[in-house]
Amino acid sequence: MRRQEAIEDQALDWLIRRNAPDWTQEEQVDLDAWLDEAMAHKAAFWRADHLWQQADRIRSLGIEHEDRADDQEPRRKWWPAAIAASLIAAVGIGGLAVAPRFSDQPAPQVQQARFDTPIGGRRVVPLVDGSKVELNTRTVLRTAVGQRKRDVWLDSGEAFFDVAHRDGEPFVVHAGRQTITVLGTKFSVRRDKDRVTVNVLEGRVRVEDGEGTMGHAAIITAGDTAISHGASTLIAAKSEERVESALAWRDGMLSFDQAPLTKVVAEFNRYNRVQLSVTDTATGRIPIGGSFQASSVDSFTRLLHDAYGLKVERSETTIKISRP
Repeated sequence: MRRQEAIEDQALDWLIRRNAPDWTQEEQVDLDAWLDEAMAHKAAFWRADHLWQQADRIRSLGIEHEDRADDQEPRRKWWPAAIAASLIAAVGIGGLAVAPRFSDQPAPQVQQARFDTPIGGRRVVPLVDGSKVELNTRTVLRTAVGQRKRDVWLDSGEAFFDVAHRDGEPFVVHAGRQTITVLGTKFSVRRDKDRVTVNVLEGRVRVEDGEGTMGHAAIITAGDTAISHGASTLIAAKSEERVESALAWRDGMLSFDQAPLTKVVAEFNRYNRVQLSVTDTATGRIPIGGSFQASSVDSFTRLLHDAYGLKVERSETTIKISRP
């Protein structure tokens, strides 16, 4: 991923967090510090914020935006209507399917199952319809698959879906208030409480808010990423490298491109019982790039010491990272 794309990704992440109801003064201080680091940070954040405000005005006027699925120009999109209704996916190689509304109680005459993984665990789950689901660390997944409907509930964690195509039989992933519906494609869904991220590797996906009342949806295709928080969704379009980095966990790796150390530490903590912590804000803003084995915190912290001269203090359950 190019450096500019990495900066824009960070700006999108900051914008979504800032508009969340649990935004804190400490987070505002960190955002201000990030903005002050470089004019490029400010420009990327201002662009994203302008699009956010513009989309909000369009929504208030009741204007619907029609996205062109065949637009292949590299771009960064904001789906205006998704401020009020966002994240669902529905489509596939064969065409578009309207997502039905399902309750949390699976219908009878379907095969039901529950799967989970521990910290640092991964597993591949074959489903009876021919689809495969790969579960990442600390993931809980429920399935209800039958002849006429295929439903999956991602209660927590992250999963990669390789969906078998079946005419007239949509595959629906429920992740909190969001739903992702396809006929056959490859994509991942990550759920962090109210935040849901969808990365599309192949095919097309329709994204919509399962609790929304406006009925708006966005179509994302291979290389696109949709990030949802509550009823708001941002779409970062056309970066195959970004999607590949997001799916590096399938090979047991974590990949970063100039991500702040605090974000890198948070990712490592998803995979390991020994938890990393950064003791000060300045250290947490150090940009980190490269690929690392997800389960090897010792190797990662040795690299931090060797490359940045950082102090690493280890106890039985934690590793503190600080400046010397």
